Amino acid sequence: METDSKRLESGKVIPIATDAALLHPEDQRLDRNFNLLSLCSVGLVTGNVWAALGFAFCFIRVRDNSDKSVALEALSLWLCTTEDRRGITVALFYFIIAACIAELASSLPSSGGCYHWSSVAAGPKYGRICGFFTGYWNFSAWILGPMSISAIIGNICVQMYALYHPDYVQERWHVYVCYLIITWTCISVVLFANRLLPAINNMGLFFILSGLLITILVCAIMPSRNGGEYASNDFVWKDWVQDLGYPDGFVFCMGLLNGAFAIGTPDCCSHIAEEIPRPDINVPKAIVAQLSIGFVTAFAYMIAMFYAINNLDSVLSGSATFPLAEIYHQATGSSAGTIGLLLVILLPLICTNIGLYLTASRMLWALARDDATPFSHVIGRVNSRWRNPFNAILVCGVLVTCLGAIYVGSTTAFNAFVGSFVVFSTLSYVGAILPHLLTRRKYMNPGPFWMKGTPGLVMHALACGYMIVFIVIFCFPYALPTTAASMNYTVLVTGAETIVVSLFWLRKRSRGYQGPKALMDGQWGADAAELSSVPEKIN
Repeated sequence: METDSKRLESGKVIPIATDAALLHPEDQRLDRNFNLLSLCSVGLVTGNVWAALGFAFCFIRVRDNSDKSVALEALSLWLCTTEDRRGITVALFYFIIAACIAELASSLPSSGGCYHWSSVAAGPKYGRICGFFTGYWNFSAWILGPMSISAIIGNICVQMYALYHPDYVQERWHVYVCYLIITWTCISVVLFANRLLPAINNMGLFFILSGLLITILVCAIMPSRNGGEYASNDFVWKDWVQDLGYPDGFVFCMGLLNGAFAIGTPDCCSHIAEEIPRPDINVPKAIVAQLSIGFVTAFAYMIAMFYAINNLDSVLSGSATFPLAEIYHQATGSSAGTIGLLLVILLPLICTNIGLYLTASRMLWALARDDATPFSHVIGRVNSRWRNPFNAILVCGVLVTCLGAIYVGSTTAFNAFVGSFVVFSTLSYVGAILPHLLTRRKYMNPGPFWMKGTPGLVMHALACGYMIVFIVIFCFPYALPTTAASMNYTVLVTGAETIVVSLFWLRKRSRGYQGPKALMDGQWGADAAELSSVPEKIN
């Protein structure tokens, strides 16, 4: 096993492994099926930034009593954030966050990602509790991701049917049926096609890049061919449209939620770290590729889409629950063209959903093999036949199925869960980066990608400051005055989940929870046990 050592304040030497996979028994390791290209594909396909931005304001329309769509907030904000200075500001902060995550991934590549980084970076005294909460925040985010994408795909399918059936009346259970079909189709691929996953992600990357090119060309060319109009330059680059009851500056900050939803997943590649050679080098490269290509493609897509809008009121007040179809209809001038563009975005989304289940299952598996979940001896096993965490994948599918049923009963409640994705993921990044900063990065052995000295500390401080401020902003109501239907329930969902995790932590702690055993035993060694205060297991 390849190890280095790092000296603690106490003067004791603690070995730190450069590859967490080597700390586990051989029959419990995952096969290294991925290479750098397929790992980059995982990041780009799972992030799918340009499509995510299209859906950030188009997926669910929440109305207040005045029948003004809260989707207007997202649209108006992106009209402004595509402006050079503001758009680059959003991207800049996420590049800083990604740089911090790349440093951690380079130092300690592991399928646990933020969970393991937090456990090590916080030190022997606080590592277990920090890692426990960070791990569950991260897993909560990744389980909400496929919820939102499955619902988006369900809405696309229903909307495509409605385009050719004007008398059709959409019911929520219609979307849920499509939701179930896509959920278990993607789960089946992750369960039974483990060796094909790199090729599937490469295919998804082709769909994403070719779909982007087709969409941009259609939105840029078709309005002039079908006698339609383009939006004005002022509409795209200058005009500000918002009627939410907040000052313009605060609305701008709230609108950054859309960027976070789309580009704010720089840790997804890290969860494949135990399935690729030299993860300490390749994972940071994939993170850089994901953020760079994602930003460029999203920027180009949003410009093309906004120029294609010639009737904003129709987009915001149409009878459909999927306004992106209206934008495409304005661009193409036909139902056939609209369905064609929806198909172009549907195929990459299916690959995205597969990537989300891949990521979520690896995160759950990492928690379970460290005895941090119920039935961990079952969930944390690698299936000898399929060479993957089979049971963890099944659990993810069951959770998404059960949570998706909320959509049938209440879209407001469903939106509350889906809308919490960004807050949970951001909390997990804070949980990993902030302890690393507060301990002055002394517990993590520098990897190939390491920001040295004061500049590194400044980068981590900027990332933490940005995330802490915007976690609070993202919990504000979408508009004022607010109603029960338009209220932002993210703070309720996040708080309730954290309370449940706290109770589970007390139970696990009383039973001798030891944290990530592979890291405690293989990296901190016996010295860490002397510095920790974990109680003995109660028989």
